[in-house]
Amino acid sequence: MFDTKFAVILRDDLEVWQKLNVTAFLSSGIIGQKPELIGEAYRDAAGNVYNALSVQPIIVLASDGATLSKIHARALEREVPAAVYIEEMFSTGHDAANRAVFATFGPNDAKIVGIALHADKKMVDRITKGAKLHA
Repeated sequence: MFDTKFAVILRDDLEVWQKLNVTAFLSSGIIGQKPELIGEAYRDAAGNVYNALSVQPIIVLASDGATLSKIHARALEREVPAAVYIEEMFSTGHDAANRAVFATFGPNDAKIVGIALHADKKMVDRITKGAKLHA
């Protein structure tokens, strides 16, 4: 049905609250760059209006840290834009602090806990090789 895939890959040793937090942040990063992924408002039978949601399912995958680093490297090599969340961002409290701590790390030393991608389905499958569906 879709030629593209929207995937969030999480490090498999995170606490549940961290997985939920990172998934929410990363999904917003993709949606912020691709507003065409947002559908129309929802309306219930009583006529109440609710916010629009993603038109495409979001696949949530998990991997160990080493595989997540490989996924990050593949995304960079293929120049696929990604949303990335690093471990140190858990200790910050707002966007400016997140960006400041993120800027202190490079691709080889960042402790990535999650990454999100939206691209051609086959490309996302190649990049995320080694990750498994999140349990």
